[in-house]
Amino acid sequence: MKKFLIAVDLQNDFVSGTLGTQEAQDIIPFAAEKIRNFEGGIFVTLDTHFENYLETREGKNLPVVHCVKGTDGWRLNDEIEKALAGKNYVTVEKNTFGSVELPSLILNAAGNDDFTIELIGLCTDICVVNNALILKANFPETDISVDPKCCAGVTPEKHEAALETMSSCQIEII
Repeated sequence: MKKFLIAVDLQNDFVSGTLGTQEAQDIIPFAAEKIRNFEGGIFVTLDTHFENYLETREGKNLPVVHCVKGTDGWRLNDEIEKALAGKNYVTVEKNTFGSVELPSLILNAAGNDDFTIELIGLCTDICVVNNALILKANFPETDISVDPKCCAGVTPEKHEAALETMSSCQIEII
């Protein structure tokens, strides 16, 4: 049985940058420890926008420039980067909340083996929940879980609401 960890958008802009929160900063040590101790395949998603962000649908609804490719805000948090050192991982750039590419990458990495998926990251109520639901739709018979101590939402209330949504969709909250 293969195990995959999906580390969602643990980037500077979501931790301490333009969209950062204290809750996001607080989960970084737990997420870094999870990554360091994880034995299996790791996929790291990067929210990736460009200079025209404010002209996009997302930018019109969230007019805060963030995660522009190549900027410091787009890069992974330093502690997360250190935890990934020496690990074999795949980076997945995505320009929206969920990655439609991720399921095929996981299938390719799994080969013919059964697998489990665990998600951690930011923000629970936007990108984590989107990726979890995309994966659940693609792999309805696969054990998919989320570690809430390694996730933070836009607000604590939205974090809890997203966890409830994922639980309702048979994603295990560990």
